[in-house]
Amino acid sequence: MENELIFTQERTISSAFIDSSLKMGIAQSVLMVQDNLTECFNKLGCDGVIYREKYNAFWVFTKSKLIFKRRPDWREKLSASTFPVDNAGFKAHINTILKDLNGETLIIANQEACVLDMEKHRPVKLTNLNYPKENFPEAVFTEQFEKFDADFTEDDFKYEQIIRAQHIDMSHHMNNIEYIKLALNVFTDDFLLSHEVKSLEVHYTGESKEGQTLRIYGKTNGNTTNVVIKESERSVFEMKIEF
Repeated sequence: MENELIFTQERTISSAFIDSSLKMGIAQSVLMVQDNLTECFNKLGCDGVIYREKYNAFWVFTKSKLIFKRRPDWREKLSASTFPVDNAGFKAHINTILKDLNGETLIIANQEACVLDMEKHRPVKLTNLNYPKENFPEAVFTEQFEKFDADFTEDDFKYEQIIRAQHIDMSHHMNNIEYIKLALNVFTDDFLLSHEVKSLEVHYTGESKEGQTLRIYGKTNGNTTNVVIKESERSVFEMKIEF
């Protein structure tokens, strides 16, 4: 009998999800994983809309890590499965696996999230909410999240970006995917076309709002690049990408 916590649906790689390579883009891959999670949570009765109405609380995604076997092509159909793998008190981890229609794994992902009270922005214990507490499926993503190198200097500065209205999400803060797009801008399009991504890990370390100026820093060591985004001296986003 299939585990009722597993949400699976067929997805098609539309033009909205591709980059200039005509494959699903790197940032768009995170978007699809995040989007599938949202639909999974809706099925389980624990999505952001329900939490806002019932508990005056909201989800915050703190970390995501993706391993890429192959990025799917434009118009390719795939199977996307998302499911929670634990209930760790104040933190939840949710796995997603994307497969082609032959059953070959394309991308696996793990996301870490917590719930905050709308008024005080204090963590809410998951056991006090309508969130799964048992019978979790076996995790498909077993790698641990990393601790990133925070030793960036002004020599690593790449560019700055003022946060505009179209960077903002429903929480009235910078959208998670927009951080990833800013971080990927440390590369040229030619570089991204000639280097295939193997893994991506992102940490959302702070909030930023419309009108603030973000400074993007990046440094490369071999096939790995680390990026940090700061608002003033405050880190709000970190990324490690391996090609």
